[in-house]
Amino acid sequence: MNRRKALFLLFCASQLCGAAAAQTVTFNQQIAPIIYKNCSSCHRPGEAAPFPLLSYQDVSKRGRLIAAVTASRIMPPWKADTASYPYRDARTLTPAEIALIRTWVDHGMPEGSGAGAPAPPRFSSGWMLGEPDLVVEMPAAYHVPADGPDIYRNIAIPLGLREDKWLTAIDFKPSARAVVHHVLYFDDPKGQEHLKPQQGAEPGFSGMRAGASIEPLGGWAVGAQPHFQPDGLALPVAKGSDLVIQYHFHPTGKPEAERSQIGLYFARQAPSRTLVSIQLPPAFSLFSGLAIPAGEKDYVIRDAFTLPAALDGVSIGAHAHYLGKRLKMTATFPDGTVKTLLNITDWDFAWQDRYFFESLVPLPKDTRLDVEIHWDNSAANPRNPSSPPVRVTWGEQSRDEMGSVTLIGVPHEEKDLGALQRDYRLHRAAMAAKALTDAATRDKIRELLAQ
Repeated sequence: MNRRKALFLLFCASQLCGAAAAQTVTFNQQIAPIIYKNCSSCHRPGEAAPFPLLSYQDVSKRGRLIAAVTASRIMPPWKADTASYPYRDARTLTPAEIALIRTWVDHGMPEGSGAGAPAPPRFSSGWMLGEPDLVVEMPAAYHVPADGPDIYRNIAIPLGLREDKWLTAIDFKPSARAVVHHVLYFDDPKGQEHLKPQQGAEPGFSGMRAGASIEPLGGWAVGAQPHFQPDGLALPVAKGSDLVIQYHFHPTGKPEAERSQIGLYFARQAPSRTLVSIQLPPAFSLFSGLAIPAGEKDYVIRDAFTLPAALDGVSIGAHAHYLGKRLKMTATFPDGTVKTLLNITDWDFAWQDRYFFESLVPLPKDTRLDVEIHWDNSAANPRNPSSPPVRVTWGEQSRDEMGSVTLIGVPHEEKDLGALQRDYRLHRAAMAAKALTDAATRDKIRELLAQ
């Protein structure tokens, strides 16, 4: 056998082996584990996704669509780029997994043998984290009109707790998901918020802020998944508390009635360390003079904060509106080492999440946190809600803008809690005082405080 013929036969054999290997990619053996791990939590009845992905029939029916959106990395929705520290429960596919899906689709989407096939994931009562310790429901539905401006509405619900509790997770089930852009949760330890008189015909009272004594408990936004705090960490909820849910309703062109259920999960014992929130810039850039000229392709605001004591990072998240483009937080250690905590290079208002670190991230004393927020107000931004672009300033409506990155952590030593809280309050107060020297920002702050 001459060399040319041998090479030809070797080539044919390799092609046949490759084709045979491709034919062995089946739903039950290779594809189901990928789909069930990364897609089914949203693609199931009662969740945000428009169709279920819980069986071979579900997935094969939309196989070509799945191959396309995974190849383009539109799905699964996970906006954070790879950072210096891995995130827990990351919904990202490896190049090998994306290639497996494409191979499976290109070769007819075989189901494969049922032997050893994984069972579809089960979700207790539709709650992603299992059955909650306490489920509360809005006292009545809020009726969102078909159109008009965005609505901020606070609805308070007595929890009926007879003893202090420690909250380790919250899950949220809206009844009219399309109109709920996001919610914020608060604890009113005095249990008085539900006594406020209803404003108008709908339940609750208006405004972006609720009472002065309330404590933040987190929130939910489109695309977010519920998470348990790491072991041993939780937020206090006092006996007799009200849960205050602050809704941001976004009319969609169709009248909707929203009556949510909220699932609360409690820790078995009080935590030994207290969670601390560091938002940069504070107040979603309210004090930063946010004013984006029409046509500006890369408008940037930066902020920095130096830790007065060691902090262990727990989770991180970001917020902006339609014009947001890039959001980043880095940590510069005292020795000059720079670590990336969060980097989102393609922000999408429709997909917001909080990213929990796989392990607590040790940030030494004197670590400087740097944040930069980029907005794109040009006609080239496909998410720009205005055509042609218009000047955009800070505001509550979706067509206005905001922007920040928020790191949540715990003091490495609980005795340093006061120093961390004090220095952050001073940072926020200094920015607010400076903002009051600008007439436009001053008027905006006064308007908000008057609500």
